Amino acid sequence: MILQTTDSTMAEAARRAPDLMGPTWICALDQTAARGRRGRPWVNPQGNFAASLVLRPEGLPAQAALRSFVAALALRDALAAVTGRPEALGLKWPNDVLLKGGKVAGILLESTGLGGRIDHLVIGIGVNLVAAPAATEVEPGAVAPVSLAAETGTTIAPEDFLNQLAPAYDRWERAFAADGFAPIRTAWLQGATRLGQTLIARTARDEITGTFTDVDSDGQLVLETAQGPRRIAAADIFF
Repeated sequence: MILQTTDSTMAEAARRAPDLMGPTWICALDQTAARGRRGRPWVNPQGNFAASLVLRPEGLPAQAALRSFVAALALRDALAAVTGRPEALGLKWPNDVLLKGGKVAGILLESTGLGGRIDHLVIGIGVNLVAAPAATEVEPGAVAPVSLAAETGTTIAPEDFLNQLAPAYDRWERAFAADGFAPIRTAWLQGATRLGQTLIARTARDEITGTFTDVDSDGQLVLETAQGPRRIAAADIFF
């Protein structure tokens, strides 16, 4: 569904989720209170893409969370289709898509449920189609944001981008359902940015520096550090 305006597609999805029986995309042309990971504000001028996909997945929360990789692959495919520039795209753990080394898209997952089971999973996606935040609006040291229009000259309406993204997501979701995380992990690693290079992972408690060697079968980042391999479930990543 396409909405002219809402506070955020994530909030809209949460309100509508109990009444939705099947996978549903909610796309808004304007958001008044967009947000990203950890409640951070998400700058979303009109013309950029903002949508949330509502799912009712089977399985445990950890399995559902692996759909951030599914969404990243779908985003990469959709961006490659509209630009014709697959070589310019990269995947940054845990949930960003890069264009010429700058952040062009982000992914946010939220879920509801009881007793260790998922009721609804919402996958929020934002893409800088026409404009990117200023460098002063992002965390110091973070990857600089870029827009599709400025970097490639490609212009596309949010509704038309959804027409590329939705079938791309469906293809990868079907692969995930049929064969599990293994093929998703392999495909994601093939497009990963900075594999084999030094990264800094900042968690809620510490900062870890190491060589990015892998993403494991649980979706954790694997860094080779001076103390040995470290597996990281959640962190902000800096190059």
